[in-house]
Amino acid sequence: MNLQLLDPVRITVVQNSPDVTLDTFADLLGPDVRLVRPFAGDALPDPTDIGDGLVVLGGEMSAYADDVAPWLPALRALLSAAVISAVPTLGICLGAQLLAVACGGHVQVAAPPGREAGLTRVFWRTGAEADPVLGPLARAAAGTGKRARSLTLSMHADAIIDLPEDATWLGMSDMYPYQAFRVGSAVGVQFHPEASFSTLRAWSDQHADTDTGNVLAEASPFEGEVRETGRLLADSFLAVVHDDVARRGVRA
Repeated sequence: MNLQLLDPVRITVVQNSPDVTLDTFADLLGPDVRLVRPFAGDALPDPTDIGDGLVVLGGEMSAYADDVAPWLPALRALLSAAVISAVPTLGICLGAQLLAVACGGHVQVAAPPGREAGLTRVFWRTGAEADPVLGPLARAAAGTGKRARSLTLSMHADAIIDLPEDATWLGMSDMYPYQAFRVGSAVGVQFHPEASFSTLRAWSDQHADTDTGNVLAEASPFEGEVRETGRLLADSFLAVVHDDVARRGVRA
């Protein structure tokens, strides 16, 4: 599918923290993104006004921190409504944790074994190659001969410990098991496919439990592969949104 030749789609993006932006996805998802910043006072859309797709970004708060981020109950409800309405949805890091909780899973705050920071090897499970969004990543990884792994970036201390009952577990890392999953029309990824290396540096500098020099030294040799992981995921999610619009035959 040549996405450049298709009509634009409207994707709602929820940004939960000032420092966790669309980053590299700002260009990859196209010009018709509606950015909602509830931390700055933006109201979350009504579930009937999500648009053609929904992306929920990460953030410093936990998935249960309703006192710190009072919009989280409504955001969890929005994620649940998107799944019920079969709207293509992508949850990233905190967004994946909120998706898991919204659909009946559980997150552990400050989970052992600690913060997962920097370069992350995501190993794909059986069935991942057939997933509409994650399949291109899993198939590309299968061709590397390296235990079917994709390289990406992470920065999180909380972790999903129970997936929703009806979720499909698709990816894991050596440090945390639930790196990728699908529940209905939604995909959650614990890693940060949208993050650039300049963003990784800024995030690492914020945390006393990370050594920025070591984080960047480990990740930098693989910058091209990390960037390709992000591009593949953004392109495949956008293709799914276009396919869904074409299937419905209507615009949201």
